Amino acid sequence: MNYIKKLLNLDLTLQIVIGILIAIAVSLVSKEWAQTFSIFGVLFVQSLKAVAPVLVFFLVASAIANQPQNQDPKLRPILFLYIIGTLCAAVLAVIMSTLFPTNLQLNVTDVVLSAPQGISEVLNNLLFKLVDNPVSAIMNGNFIGILVWGAAIGIGLRRSSETTKLTFSDLSQAITQLVRVIIRLAPIGILGLVAGSLAESGLQVLVDYARILMVLISSMLIMALCVNPLIVWLKTRKNPYPVVFIALRESGVTAFFTRSSAANIPVNISLCEKLGLQRNIFAVSIPLGAIINMGGAAITISILTLAATNTLGISVDFSSAILLCVISALSACGASGVAGGSLLLIPLSCSLFGIPDDVAMQVVAVGFVISVLQDSAETALNSSTDVVFTSAVSS
Repeated sequence: MNYIKKLLNLDLTLQIVIGILIAIAVSLVSKEWAQTFSIFGVLFVQSLKAVAPVLVFFLVASAIANQPQNQDPKLRPILFLYIIGTLCAAVLAVIMSTLFPTNLQLNVTDVVLSAPQGISEVLNNLLFKLVDNPVSAIMNGNFIGILVWGAAIGIGLRRSSETTKLTFSDLSQAITQLVRVIIRLAPIGILGLVAGSLAESGLQVLVDYARILMVLISSMLIMALCVNPLIVWLKTRKNPYPVVFIALRESGVTAFFTRSSAANIPVNISLCEKLGLQRNIFAVSIPLGAIINMGGAAITISILTLAATNTLGISVDFSSAILLCVISALSACGASGVAGGSLLLIPLSCSLFGIPDDVAMQVVAVGFVISVLQDSAETALNSSTDVVFTSAVSS
């Protein structure tokens, strides 16, 4: 009994690692047993599929409704850097996915694919999804329609009473709490997913996981060490690397282990004070960055989406890839505040290419399998970038 209590009190990352190791051990002993465990993976994916549409709707509506109407003009440069950085991260992810294409183990036996033929059909599908009935959008997992309706209702609520805004905020928090409960069950779900994949495909599935993880982490390293410094240099015309290395060492390392941009806010504020930056800027820009500066999330969303298209044999032309970059960057800005938030927004990008919700949620599940390292690296990139960009504006 004490052993079970200790196991339940372990960090989520360690629990996921234990789940993966158990899945590998079971699959090596008996494929029949491994297949039996796969039911946990199916239930986990279905739980994510059920909660994700409602989560995205209320997160977007609440975030826009509660946004301050009169922002300090000094925040405009940092907002611009955050948006440009996130967009550049999405572009980098598309380039890396093109240079190093990856495949995923997806079950598409009973799924009818309707891959769009070029940018015109992508835009046509996009327009029809934009005007979908909101109830239908939530029921059918039309994440583009959900995003539009959430944004529209959020804008409409900006002039409403504080009580109404608080109600939407409370609903958002309640659904977020529900997601956290589901994420706490991730070790069992991932045990089932990995066991089922190993039973069907053998150890090759681990090679696929390792490959996509390498592409993800390599992209994040390039973003941190090359792209972000270039953006800062274009802004300040000064050598950015001293601040970049300090931010990675003192903010990135802490964020890697906490796996939470919000939890790393005190660390970043302390680092900004140490660097002698302007308090009136970093006091706002650091919390703001924890919400909207999501370059790591944009990389995750783009690479996993393109891995899905590559697996399904869907060709992505240049125009569609650019549209994916924009959608990934925009959706990444809504990925904060929820564990695995970037993964839960993958269906939004997948829907651009006619990938059904069932398949998109399998991609999300793959993301949770590799999240042991992916989520830590993503958070380290996001959090350290907050300090780097704040320094560029404040110096």
